[in-house]
Order: sequence, then structure tokens, then C-alpha cells
Amino acid sequence: MDTTPFRDGPVTSLCTDHYELTMLQAALHSGASGRRTVFEAFARALPEGRRYGIVAGTGRLLEGIARFRFGPPELEFLDRTGVVNGDTLDRLADFRFSGDVWGYPEGEAYFPYSPVLMVESTFAEACILETLVLSVLNHDTAIASAASRMVSAAGGRPCFEMGSRRAHEEAAAAAARAAVIAGFAATSNLEAGRRFGLRTVGTAAHSFTLLHDTERDAFRAQLESLGPGTTLLVDTYDVEAAVRTAVELAGDKLGAVRLDSGDLVAQATWVRELLDRLGNVRTKIVVTSDLDEYSVAALRAAPADAYGIGTALVTGSGAPTAGMVYKLVSRTNDAGEFVAVAKSSKNKVNVGGRKYAVRRLDGQGTATHEVLGVGHPPAEEPRSRPLLRQFIRAGELLPGWTGAEAVARARERHTATMAELPDVVNRLQRGEPAIPTVYA
Repeated sequence: MDTTPFRDGPVTSLCTDHYELTMLQAALHSGASGRRTVFEAFARALPEGRRYGIVAGTGRLLEGIARFRFGPPELEFLDRTGVVNGDTLDRLADFRFSGDVWGYPEGEAYFPYSPVLMVESTFAEACILETLVLSVLNHDTAIASAASRMVSAAGGRPCFEMGSRRAHEEAAAAAARAAVIAGFAATSNLEAGRRFGLRTVGTAAHSFTLLHDTERDAFRAQLESLGPGTTLLVDTYDVEAAVRTAVELAGDKLGAVRLDSGDLVAQATWVRELLDRLGNVRTKIVVTSDLDEYSVAALRAAPADAYGIGTALVTGSGAPTAGMVYKLVSRTNDAGEFVAVAKSSKNKVNVGGRKYAVRRLDGQGTATHEVLGVGHPPAEEPRSRPLLRQFIRAGELLPGWTGAEAVARARERHTATMAELPDVVNRLQRGEPAIPTVYA
């Protein structure tokens, strides 16, 4: 696989579990490592109370597969620690993924047993990608799924991602990307802005106000430096006094005030009334302070114009992982023919065989079923939409699935797929998935 677009990124080959490489060694010994296989990433269930999930992380994963190499430092570590033997090290030194990868595009909705990602290659190549696949998809998909619920709850008002300080530094950038895919307007994370082409926002924290002798001095400095369109944080001391000071200094050109504490519904209501009385009818109100989809839904009754969301978002709002697994569903036998395989462990059953997926729509464009064909495509219907796309062909990354352009397309795809789901207005409702998954 050509790594040119991503050669400056970190090598990903050791972002894996020990047993991936010992399985490879044992498969090389048995002679089965060259068998063609199909691995599938899917979730057996949605997190409790969720009716759908949103796929995210595929673009990051594809870049990670492109950087999945075993150079001298990686091979030296594996040799020194005795993880695998010499023959396996020789095999890893020449590792290049040469298979195919298919999946649901980022921004697409998924349901239980949706084949979110499929890797077709030799066992040797597909097996050792397991941990990387699940690490990226489980994290980013969990964030995007939570973000989608928050965007829905916001009812068209913009949401800003502000969770960097509540996450690992790399996870913070990935979370920002996933949030924007699911409809967030911008992020506070500058690395995410640089790396993924996202819009970044931010003005000042309470420490800036506390730094100055008076709140007036702090506001004046911010306005003179950043312009009257800035957002002033007005709850450091007395909210009403701060709003009056802000309007006195900036006039009716003041961009916004931010509320970060207290009863946000009540506070936003009387702050709106105060701003209007003072002539600042165009000054917006931004609310922050440990918001999640439920508090955002409650705030729809208040005159808040935008929401800054941090901790709940970057931790998946109660579901920090998407619960995806990566299972072998098909392999070739000694005759070179593909046969379906599946485990039958209690509570961990999966369906063997290569999958084909379509979403069936009614006459109004509303989704009614997720239809999975096993070993063959489902019967064509005029209102069925194919869901799987190919990302990698014979080891070559296909264009359009990575970079800033991919994020923008995924965001548009999220908007479109949300319009297909039934009960889209009441997405916080607990119950069964929005549409059933059926096999054909």
C-alpha cells in the first residue's frame, strides 16, 4: 500500500495486542496463514437506550493501515522481548497490506449486526489489524453517536466541541473530528483544526477575568484585542453587572455572552430579556457547563443560541465505546472455496458469511429496514440504498476517504442519513433500534 500521503504520521504496527502476533506465528507454522479470509467489524447491540449509532473513524483507520509497518525499531522490540520467533519477524519485516477493505462510510447510521467494516485478505494480513480497527472505530463511533444525539437535541442551534481537557491528547483530536462529522459546528482543539481541516473557536476563560484588577478592565482588553464580535464570559462575579458592563463597552455590536454556571435555563431567559432591554437584540447567548444531550434538550425552552459541550461528548455520554467486535466470518478451505464460519458461544453469537447491506426506504424516503444479504446481495428493490463502499482495493487506498474533504462529505452524509430515520425528532427516546436489521 502506498503510504505517501501519511508518511509523516506515527507507525501503527505496535498499536496492537500481543496475541495478534502469536496467532500469526502459529498460523505460519500450521500453513493456514495464507488462507483468504473475510473479517467483519460490527456491534451485537447498541448501547442501552440508544436507537442508532453513527460510524466515524474510518478515515483515521485507513491512514493507520497505510502506516502499519514493522521497521527496525519495531522489529528490534519484538525480537528483544521474544514476542515472536525469527521466521515471524522476517515475515513482519516485509508486511504490506494487500487486501480489500469495505464498509459503511463515515456519517452513516448503523444498527445491531450492521457490517460496519469488512477486511478481505489473507489471515496473516487481516488478523493483525484487529486491535487497530477496533481501537479507532470503537472510540470515534462512540463519540459521533453521542454527538449526533446532542445535535438532534439542539434542534438546529450550533454545538461546539470543547472536551479536549477531559481526554487523552490524541483522543481529544479524534473526538473533535468525530463530533464535526456528526454535525458539531466547530471545535476548540487546534490540533484537530490543523490535522483535519476543522473550524476552531474560543475566546477566554475565567482566569482571564481574574487576571485583571476589574472585570471592566478584562472586558475592555478582550474587546480591544479581539473586536466587538467576541464572546464575553459574564459569570465570574455578578452576571447582571457583567452583562451591563459588556454592553456599555461594546454597544450593540457585542457578538455574544457566555454563561457557564447556575440554572442555565432561567439565567439564559432573563439575560436575553436584559440584553433586549439594553438594545442588544443581536447579541447571542452561548451556554456551557457540563452539558449533555438531556440538558441540551431542556435548554431548547430557553433563548440560548449555541452550546459548548465537553466532558459528556468526549466520553461518549454514558457509552464510551461502541461495543464493536472484529470476527472472522468467512475463509477459504483447502480447495480454495470460501466457507462461512462463526462462533456460537452463549451471548456472543454472530452470523457467518460475507455480508451485503442495503437500507430499505418507503415512498417518503423513510428507512424501514436494514437488509443484510449473507453470501449474496439482497434482492434489488427500487427504494433500497446500498450501504457498503470500498475504501481499499488490492492494498491501494481509494481517493476521497481521508483528509479534510472526507470529513466534509461525512458531515453531509450524516445529515442525509438522519433524514431517513423514523422518529428523528424524538431521538432521545428509549426503546428498540429505530429500524430492524433483517437477513435476506
